[in-house]
Amino acid sequence: MVVDFHTHIFPEKIAGKTITYLEEKAHIKAFGNGTEEGLIRSMEEAGVDVSVVLPVVTRPEQFHTINDFAAQLNEKYQDKRTRLWSFGGLHPDSADYKEELRTIKKLGLLGIKLHPDYQDTYFDDIKYMRILDYASELGLVSVVHAGVDVGFPDNVRCTPRQILRVVREVSPKNLVLAHYGSFDMWEEVEELLAGKDVWLDTAFTAGYIKDEVFVNILKKHGADRILFATDSPWSGQKESLQFLRSLAIEKKDLDKILGQNAGKLNEQAFTNLPDKEEKTC
Repeated sequence: MVVDFHTHIFPEKIAGKTITYLEEKAHIKAFGNGTEEGLIRSMEEAGVDVSVVLPVVTRPEQFHTINDFAAQLNEKYQDKRTRLWSFGGLHPDSADYKEELRTIKKLGLLGIKLHPDYQDTYFDDIKYMRILDYASELGLVSVVHAGVDVGFPDNVRCTPRQILRVVREVSPKNLVLAHYGSFDMWEEVEELLAGKDVWLDTAFTAGYIKDEVFVNILKKHGADRILFATDSPWSGQKESLQFLRSLAIEKKDLDKILGQNAGKLNEQAFTNLPDKEEKTC
């Protein structure tokens, strides 16, 4: 069982221009085309069973379109062996964040994605803290982009110190910090966040973090709250798996990271899969 806890897809009609725009903005090259079909192909090649899709609501008025699409995607894949499972999202400037979080819950979505850079809000802003507090009350998982965003390198809106403040003031449940706690700020992650009551995903670390730094954070934080993730299409799923498997990580801990830990967050979505389909001629 391998669960990629951090991926992105775009509707086919806008995927091409969206990928091109983001490549130019971030000065990186995508590993895939950003479509649903492209992600499924990547999963099959890499041996990934479930990919969590994380949509980003960049304007409050996108709420219904994005979350309805997420719910439809989950319905499509709920009985599939190779499964996409989408979270929802909302903007911190929502006119009624509690109602929107209740809507996300009613749609059967397991969590939300927040992106301080694309939502132009610092993570320790009261608007985010209120969202995290009520999401916790509803039992939703909250995934936040943490650390430097390569498209906005000069203004980091979610730093380890901001995260620490939020954790101390709100104590959010099931808070997942993308990019191993904070992209390109891993010394502060080890100092301030490792060992705290948060989850770390491994998205966009392969090729960027030093092996010994990754392992040091793992030892301090513990393997029980680390989730395999790639940020596909911005990192390759196969390449990210190869990176993790090349590190000095015990098999029992690697098994937790690759899929067992995701099952703790929701067994129905991440472990209860049908048997592989038999292929016929």
